[in-house]
Amino acid sequence: MITSSSEQQYIDLYKECRGMICDHSSEAMNAVRDEAFERFCKQGFPSKKVERYKYTDMQKLFEPDYGLNLNRLNIPVDPYKAFRCDVPNLSTSLYFVVNDMFFHDDKQKGHLPEGVVVGSLKDFATSDYYNRLAGKANDAATDLNTMLAQDGLYVYVPKNVKVERAIQVINILKSPFNSQEASLMVNRRVLIILEAGAELKMLFCDHAADDRNFLGTQVIEAFVGENASLDLYCLEETHHKNVRVSNVYIDQQRDSRVNHNVITLHNGITRNRLDLTLSGEGAECQCYGCVIADKQQHVDNNTLIVHKAPHCTSNELYKYVLDDKATGAFAGRVLVEHGAQKTTSQMTNQNLTATREARMYTQPMLEIYADDVKCAHGSTVGQLNDAALFYMRQRGISLSEAKLLLQNAFINEVIDHMQLEPLRDRLHYLVEKRFRGELNKCDGCKLCK
Repeated sequence: MITSSSEQQYIDLYKECRGMICDHSSEAMNAVRDEAFERFCKQGFPSKKVERYKYTDMQKLFEPDYGLNLNRLNIPVDPYKAFRCDVPNLSTSLYFVVNDMFFHDDKQKGHLPEGVVVGSLKDFATSDYYNRLAGKANDAATDLNTMLAQDGLYVYVPKNVKVERAIQVINILKSPFNSQEASLMVNRRVLIILEAGAELKMLFCDHAADDRNFLGTQVIEAFVGENASLDLYCLEETHHKNVRVSNVYIDQQRDSRVNHNVITLHNGITRNRLDLTLSGEGAECQCYGCVIADKQQHVDNNTLIVHKAPHCTSNELYKYVLDDKATGAFAGRVLVEHGAQKTTSQMTNQNLTATREARMYTQPMLEIYADDVKCAHGSTVGQLNDAALFYMRQRGISLSEAKLLLQNAFINEVIDHMQLEPLRDRLHYLVEKRFRGELNKCDGCKLCK
């Protein structure tokens, strides 16, 4: 059994508070807690010697003493009245999750097709799907989330139903504690189920409403049925005191399509994990990521795409722009299993470092056990093109403006792949403001105290 300080505080917490945790959750979520606890006790948090965690010190992230709202103290905010999003013409069905608590709004039901469910996870989760992917991940942060999570978001789209209007979920970190110095740990779960032929676009926006230390763990499980289509966008705009550990698990069936996008504009320390399995023949996925980091921010994206069936396609493009003493990491692995013939896969990671102190670690990997495939990978780390800078300066463009234009052009390749046009246009605007140093949080999204 692991007994270091990072793990022991959570072991003791679970033993002491298991009854309280279960009382405020559901049968399906409670049924898998003890098994996750046993795995957590055996393995503990991974060290940097573990391949998938070599760029982020997980033990250090979880070492501080964070408060948890296990007794479900009331959070004095109505996000539907306090929060305003002025992304023009996005026309989403808007929902809020404050920490891990889903906020109901009957008005949004009118925007959903018949049979579609968006609600509290503890009200709808069933053992047929909950933890089916995450429970096999052999990941300590995921097991810790399974031990402690009490609620989250549930999304279900029935067979052949197309949700025309995108579902936007605002994840707000807000402390229920009176002390301004109290840190808070939040454990949130998301379960997405698309039956055969279903179509859905989802946008998650992460914000921090309080100027305090947060540690958020999030586990997303998505089941994409035959010929179904899922567009999943995850946008983080928190602050430098926020630690985010997000693990996304996606399973795709025959002829399904997934478009996964992760965008980090403001953060403290971020560790994103994506495990995507192409289980059915003809499935395809497009995975995109963009990161803008400065000061001492840290962003680590780790992906695993498993080709289990033949005639599947995967494409990855991740881009980073790092300034000051920021640290970035990308480790991507494509696994082509025996029998997954006619696989097509492309993985690309491109990075710009604006200073000598910025650090980027990149590790694209291919592991292939089939002999009739087309797979490629590549990565670059460099600085802005001196010739392009000189060319623009000769035409009267200042050095700072020239750098801004080149950085924008570099990162916009990722944003241009997004299918939600109003979001794409808004992100172009936010990225430019971010490079100018004007963006502390999304100006279009205001949480009024």
